[in-house]
Amino acid sequence: MKKLWDFGWGMYKKHEEGINYLIFGFLAFVLNYFLYFIFSDTIAMHYMAATGLSWVLTVVFAYWTNRTFVFKSKNKAAASVVREFVSFIGARVATEVLELGLMYVMVDLCAINDKISKLVCQVLVILANYVLSKIWIFKDTAKKAD
Repeated sequence: MKKLWDFGWGMYKKHEEGINYLIFGFLAFVLNYFLYFIFSDTIAMHYMAATGLSWVLTVVFAYWTNRTFVFKSKNKAAASVVREFVSFIGARVATEVLELGLMYVMVDLCAINDKISKLVCQVLVILANYVLSKIWIFKDTAKKAD
């Protein structure tokens, strides 16, 4: 049993960033989807408003988890943290515009169910967000600190 644990732990440590991104990306996805259902079905918001509001709340969660657990940013200086946060928000705005555009095409133009459309959009957005976070926002933050 110890060998299996050591193997599993070794694989986790080797791929920690990717695994943590998948875990917290999944949690962000669940939060986003859950909030979307609450806003669209319980409160009866229009699907676009529900998408936007669920996005805002999920982005705050995602920034904290990405900074803390995924990319383990060591930036402490206020200017660096602000730059990181603004970059994170900018990237998330870009992917939210992508999501809203895709939702419009899929739901309004193609008449695909909004819940299925939301699922497809979330997969694409999660992938885009990882790439942007890795190459732009949190690049080298674990290697250097302000």
